[in-house]
Amino acid sequence: MKFQASATSILDWSGDGLAIGLFDNQLELSGELAALDGKLGGLVKEVIAEAEFKGQPGNLATTRVAGAGFRKLILVGLGKVEDLKPEGLRRAASAAARAARREKCGSLGLALAVGNQAADVAAQAIAEGVELALYKDHRFKSEKDETKPVDEVHLLGMAGQEGAIDRAQKIASGVFLARELVAAPANYVTPISMAQTAQDLAKEYGLELKILEQAECEALGMGAFLGVAMASDLPPKFIHLIYKPQGTPRKKLAIIGKGLTFDSGGYNLKVGASSIEMMKTDMGGAGATFGAAKAIAQIKPDVEVHFISAVTENMVSGRGMHPGDILTASNGKTIEINNTDAEGRLTLADALVYADKLGVDGMIDLATLTGACVVALGDDIAGLWSPNDALAKGFEAAAEAAGEKLWRMPMEERYFESMKSPLADMKNTGSRAGGAISASVFLKQFVKDTPWMHLDVAGPVWTDKEIAYNSVGATGYGVRSLVQWVLG
Repeated sequence: MKFQASATSILDWSGDGLAIGLFDNQLELSGELAALDGKLGGLVKEVIAEAEFKGQPGNLATTRVAGAGFRKLILVGLGKVEDLKPEGLRRAASAAARAARREKCGSLGLALAVGNQAADVAAQAIAEGVELALYKDHRFKSEKDETKPVDEVHLLGMAGQEGAIDRAQKIASGVFLARELVAAPANYVTPISMAQTAQDLAKEYGLELKILEQAECEALGMGAFLGVAMASDLPPKFIHLIYKPQGTPRKKLAIIGKGLTFDSGGYNLKVGASSIEMMKTDMGGAGATFGAAKAIAQIKPDVEVHFISAVTENMVSGRGMHPGDILTASNGKTIEINNTDAEGRLTLADALVYADKLGVDGMIDLATLTGACVVALGDDIAGLWSPNDALAKGFEAAAEAAGEKLWRMPMEERYFESMKSPLADMKNTGSRAGGAISASVFLKQFVKDTPWMHLDVAGPVWTDKEIAYNSVGATGYGVRSLVQWVLG
């Protein structure tokens, strides 16, 4: 898609569709908008009245225009001017872009008032909203999509914001990679293909890459990760991508993504309402990690970033770990397996031990870890845990700027009591109550020195309905927040 930051006014722009943003209860037309209304014979006022358009978030009205330089007029609500944030602009831009696609507009002029937002922040949010909303995944369709694409977008009144638009497109490319990885079925996305994707990223964007094969993981004592991998016919891959800036980095960070390309549950097989057919999404953390790597490698910040994922399947076979087995992680801690379906935390355990030794200033893991987090926070909100307030607040601010919802949850240390084992250092699950909290406390046992956060993305990694700029399917959740966190 081609973007243009334009100084052209709404009176002079010509193309297929013109989208104008209006604030809540500020519908008295003035300035250029009043002049446009006059030029169109009062059409703008007529549309506002007939559609009972109030300018509230989510309000949308379209009409055909005759005798002007464009053929479709689209009105989009921006809400109250004092409440407008970048996320409001993202959503308004996405609504306008989808309306333009429905109306078969190949070119779109966007004139969205930005309120108190800085011009570059506003331009980036608008471009992100358009890109993300118009994304379609047709890789597995046999018939070509004949819908006329919106292939040219003009951001009116935003001349000079090419850099912000470029940054938005680079971030969107990372989101698209995450969506494609998460959406693809387990016969397409495997540990082997994930390693190949990492190799492609490294080659195209100049990243360093280390892939530890099974023997190397064994030499490092990664018994928790390899215990999960034992039942699969496919070899595990421990993937470590590294972005290094030119010169001395301002800081060093690590992003660790859970990479279960398919989770059968193992001998605690997923049955009933467990949605085993959706377990291709259990690498949503790794998908976001790879997507962030793609975006950051293009943006090139002055921050060193390590992208890590212990990738495998959790299958059922005669080689698989049994309930009751005891595994030894790479930090020497022993884990009694009381549920083979609590496998993600086992792979993360060894990945956290590995990342903890890198000497970074902070690290975060992302994981589709628990159904308990979905019960607590629903489908749209991720849960954040950290024993480090400064680190958590920094990521909360990044997520708010990126428009991705999360909620900081309590890390209740006493919940570890329910995971104590008479035979090993711990069990891999605790009591059912507070399961998402106890999962975070389990992970904490594998972090020694580095400020750390855990993000449970089990809810927002996938959507069954079209919301904002997310179509049905994989959302790419986490990429934008991660990028914002790195840049901050």
